[in-house]
Amino acid sequence: MQLFIGFTAAVLISLLAWKTQNLSTSGALAATILGTIVFGLGGLPWAVLLLGFFITSSALSKLLGRRKAALDASFSKGSRRDWAQVLANGGLSGLFVLLHLLQPQATWPWLGFAGTLAAANADTWATELGVLSRAQPYLITSLRPVERGTAGAITLPGTLAALAGGLLIGALAVLVGPMASSSLAVVALIGLAGLLGSLIDSLLAASLQAMYVCPACGKETERHPLHSCGAPTQFKRGWPWLNNDWVNSLCTLAGGAAALLGGLVLI
Repeated sequence: MQLFIGFTAAVLISLLAWKTQNLSTSGALAATILGTIVFGLGGLPWAVLLLGFFITSSALSKLLGRRKAALDASFSKGSRRDWAQVLANGGLSGLFVLLHLLQPQATWPWLGFAGTLAAANADTWATELGVLSRAQPYLITSLRPVERGTAGAITLPGTLAALAGGLLIGALAVLVGPMASSSLAVVALIGLAGLLGSLIDSLLAASLQAMYVCPACGKETERHPLHSCGAPTQFKRGWPWLNNDWVNSLCTLAGGAAALLGGLVLI
């Protein structure tokens, strides 16, 4: 019955997200599968964290989309998530739900689950709010000033937004999860794990992620094979296979690993 309810809830939420253009068709299908695993096999507490990430990140993308439109040419995809983005941000969280089924009394799958979503939320908040900041962005690897929207650029407001996004997931994890003791420490742990994942995302984007250049307008971009202006993009630097989806996956992996390692100290 729980699995059926979880599947039904996942379908309804995915359809709503597709209708509001937060998910593409492939993204809605992937979200249905992920939601069924999290809602149906994990239950309400696990669903709350996934919804906390999805609702807040989608709301920011939607509310700030017009203000960020001028910078969208730099990013590989828009705010409408496809299947690869859904899996990149939430695939590992689904894995931790399955691990929870193997060890239902253990708390470490919950910590790993919360850490992955904290990293995904932190990275999304940093991107959506950081690129709109009037503060001067600096490349994370060299700290040299760069233009807004540059891959791997960070700002103080964006970093604070990342921390806030991670702390939100940490707060939800304490409110609905099995680790009410040492609650402030758990919130801080998950929040910092999310921040770490977001910073690793920026570090990879600045150093190893595949980046391209548009010969028509001369702008560096994540988009390939076509820029937003329609011109074919040319490879510039990085590892050709390491696109934004892989970077996001590594971001969530870092957040989950940090939460697990920190949990060894707390538990």
